[in-house]
Order: sequence, then C-alpha cells, then structure tokens
Amino acid sequence: MNTLHSLLDRLRRDRGGNFGIMSAILLPVLIGTAGFAIDTMNIIASQRQLQEAADAGALATATALSSGKVTTDDQAKALAKDFVTGQMANYVDAATISAIKSSTSVNITTTTSANGKSYGISVSASYPLSLTPFMNVLGFKTSNIAAASKTTSGISQQRSAVSMTLVLDESGSMLANTGTQIVPTKSCQQYNTSGQSIGTKSPCYVKKIDALKTAANLLLDQLDKADPQSKYVRSNAIAWSGTIQDSNTFGWGTTRTRTEVINTMSAGGSTESAAPMLQAYNDLNKTGGGSESKVQADAGNTSLTKYIVFMTDGENNKDLSDTNTLTTCTNAKNAGIKIYSIAFMAPTRGQALLSKCASGPTYYFQAESMNDLISAFQAIGQNAAADKTLLTQ
Repeated sequence: MNTLHSLLDRLRRDRGGNFGIMSAILLPVLIGTAGFAIDTMNIIASQRQLQEAADAGALATATALSSGKVTTDDQAKALAKDFVTGQMANYVDAATISAIKSSTSVNITTTTSANGKSYGISVSASYPLSLTPFMNVLGFKTSNIAAASKTTSGISQQRSAVSMTLVLDESGSMLANTGTQIVPTKSCQQYNTSGQSIGTKSPCYVKKIDALKTAANLLLDQLDKADPQSKYVRSNAIAWSGTIQDSNTFGWGTTRTRTEVINTMSAGGSTESAAPMLQAYNDLNKTGGGSESKVQADAGNTSLTKYIVFMTDGENNKDLSDTNTLTTCTNAKNAGIKIYSIAFMAPTRGQALLSKCASGPTYYFQAESMNDLISAFQAIGQNAAADKTLLTQ
C-alpha cells in the first residue's frame, strides 16, 4: 500500500509533460480565435453586400411597377430576384447565386385610392456562407447571411424633392471620336484621345463632348417629365477640365442648367476632378439660409434627396487629385448625398476612381460607346425622377 501511495504521489508532482498537455488544450482555442477574426470580417462584408442587393432589388421593382414597366406581381417578383442575384454575382460563385435565388422571397401589396395605385415591396434573401477551415476545427461549417428590405412607391400626396449637381468633364480628350458615325458627311476636323488635332479626315464621328451634351439633356428631360411644374427638382452643373470652366447656381427645374452650362460646353485642357467635386459637395451640403435643404423646405418639400452625377472620360493628371476627389466622395456619401458616376471610354485608373466614388455598384456606369453613355444618363434620370419611391426599411 505504501509503495502504491508513493508512486501516485510522484506522478502527481511530475511536471514533465505539462507543456505538451497545455499545448494540446490551447491549440484549438488559438486556431478558433484566428478563424473567428477572419470569418467575422467575411460575414460583415457579405451581410453588407446582400443588404445592398436587397435594397436595390426592392427599389428597382417599386420603380418598375410605378412606371408601368412591369404590370403583374409575377413579373415584379422575377425582376426583384434577378436584381438581387445580378448584384450578388459580383461577389459569389454560381452555386451560391443559385442558393440566393431559391431563398429570395418577394411580397407585393397594392393599394388603390382616388389618387391612383401605390405599391409596397418587401424583399428578403439569405444564403449559407462557408467558413474558413479554422472554424471547421470547432465544428462550424457555415454562417447564415440574411437581409431584408422594404420599399413603398406609387401615387402619393407626399413627394421627395431632388437637388442634383452634374459634374461633367470637358477636358481636351472629350474632342475625340466616339464610335458613332455621322451620316452623311464627307470629312471633318478630327482629334486624338489627347485632344490634339489630327487634321481633316473622313468619315466623321460624333465627338465625345457632343455625345455628353445629348446624354445630359436626356437626363434632364427625365427630371422635367417627373416634375413638369418645377416644384420639386432643383439642378445645377459644373463643367471642368484642369480647373472649373463653367457652372451655374442652383435653380428650379433644368432650364438654367441646360442654357448656362450643358449646351455651351466646349472641350479643352487637362483633367483635374478634385476642385469641381469639392464645389459640388459644398454646394449640396451647405446649411442655413440659401442652402438647398432650406430652399426646398421653404417650398414645402420636407423630404429631399441630393445627388451628384460625376462623369469623366480620362484620368487625373495628378495623383493628388485622385486622393482629394476620393476624400470628397467619402464625405459626400457620409453626408447622405448619393453619387452616380460614369466612366466614358475611360482608362483603367479613371474607371477605378469613379467606381470608388459611386454610392454602390448600381450607382457606377462604365460606358464604352455613345449609346452606353446615353443609356447610363437615362437610367440615372429615371432613378432620380422616381421621386415617389422611398426606401423605408
């Protein structure tokens, strides 16, 4: 008995194997902690992406119903699902897209009153996000990502007003040709992508600056159609190259924006977007007397959406302009200003700047032709003109 007691006592006091035992105990904890940090970031990013897709799907469906582009619930539900999966295709694989489409549910309520029809759109979506092998060690394979959005649209007594600034590039490169041929023509003055004359040649093509004027006017047409009495829409424009070349102060409707800036633009000069974007932000974000918020409120418009439409066909000549432009874009978005951006036959660096400046993937357009440019401006005009479509949740 004494011999057994002595052996047990020596075993109790022996510390030789403690390091191995403790390592065996702590290793899964350390791995799990690392996995948790990585997967937490993935989950947050995935949740944000799915929420933006659900929001975009709900808004697009509400707009399509109120404008008559879709006329049945089945068409509206299909549109919402396609919109959600289309947005998420930028981030996930085909198998996940299939799971998202299967899980996406769309509810539509239609209310008819003396003023017309109004629509309530609810979109919810989810999918299982695969976790890293670190978390698999602890027995966690997937995390459910879910998002829901609710939108109302249609005929309503209360309308959301719009204040919009067009920030348009008229640098020398805007003298270059689009791919749209002018017929009939024999020959005309032509320029390279740097805005330098390359002589009189044929055939003739629509110049970028002329395509821009056409596209911008079509956007303004959409606003006028939605607000024929100019009670809800205020606009201005800033035309720029190396510096701000032309601009007008905000006015009701679109007439001054067209006559004082859009229709008088002429291309020339270098490309520096920081100053015009800063002026657009300051004009929209100003407070107190004379500010857009105050002017709209004084007119009885208590709900106001502010927009910047930022277009360029090039890239800034100075890297600092990119940095300063992005800072302004971030400040504007934080202030609740929505930024649409259009890269018109722009190089890679210009595309990257515009994509980062946009309020989200659905706010960025890459136009590689005159038709693309016109479609982009028309889409922006239609979205902004849907002033009775309000995201409520």
